[in-house]
Amino acid sequence: MAEYLFSYGTLRESREQNELFGRRLVGNPDILNGFRRSEIEITDPGFLSGGGDKRQQTLVETSDPADIVEGTVFEVTYDELLQVDEYEPAEYRRAEVMLASGKEAWIYLVA
Repeated sequence: MAEYLFSYGTLRESREQNELFGRRLVGNPDILNGFRRSEIEITDPGFLSGGGDKRQQTLVETSDPADIVEGTVFEVTYDELLQVDEYEPAEYRRAEVMLASGKEAWIYLVA
């Protein structure tokens, strides 16, 4: 069964996709309403030792429909979604959201 992943950051880059999944993902532009971008400082030693930047983008839920985040929605397998769980720093959690297109997708945001 296909899963959908909404990316607003580094996972939209083909280099990151190839490193993580061993392939380039095909995606479509989409919008997430009721959220805004923010930035946090990462303290997860595993993430930082792998070369991740200490400052990372995250999403904050505002519930204000005027707040939008533009990104890309990708179709991934469940196993690939588990790979993203491992890739993201400990400060993030996965949550399911409804995108403007009507697709239900997973996002990663501050825990």
